[in-house]
Amino acid sequence: MSTRSQLRFIQRVEQPPESNSDDERIAQVYRHSDGYPASVLRDLAQLKDLLNATRAERGPAYTAATFVFLDKLSTIDLYLDGDPERTIDAAQPADLLDPANMEHLDQPLFLLGHGVENPADGIHGDEEYLYIVELPTTNPFDEPSEWTVKVSGQSGFPRWDGPTDEAFERASWQFHGPLDNALTELVAEPA
Repeated sequence: MSTRSQLRFIQRVEQPPESNSDDERIAQVYRHSDGYPASVLRDLAQLKDLLNATRAERGPAYTAATFVFLDKLSTIDLYLDGDPERTIDAAQPADLLDPANMEHLDQPLFLLGHGVENPADGIHGDEEYLYIVELPTTNPFDEPSEWTVKVSGQSGFPRWDGPTDEAFERASWQFHGPLDNALTELVAEPA
């Protein structure tokens, strides 16, 4: 059984003082499998490390897209080399674009398993976890700064097809704080 989740990447956009409010930029991703905290938090830490090292963090939309890309890369090895039935060669990734190379696959997971969500459309209703990843409002060329995460309790939010905002507002959060602390508190190290 899959552990489904929704990840919301947000960044507060500071407005001039006379506006008396800040806006949020939001990108939201549906993840069909491995949505439990240990997996998601490790993936977020890996993503943050990569974006920090390359200075490639550019806000919620880019961060969400890179999250999906890295997640898909992690499953693509199931379809490369090794099996004589497969004609996909790791040295020729363009082979992935040839539908004839997919005929032996029922549903290639690297093409499925994620969705870019419109927060106004609602959540599927079968997710077990919600995550909010709060990105810093700094310039991407500044020194990297901490990401803050919120992790819901398992199924600790309402399920319906209304606007997603309400699910995230009414969720019961088991953790809210720096990503590094979430890893320490919620991810058990293997023995």
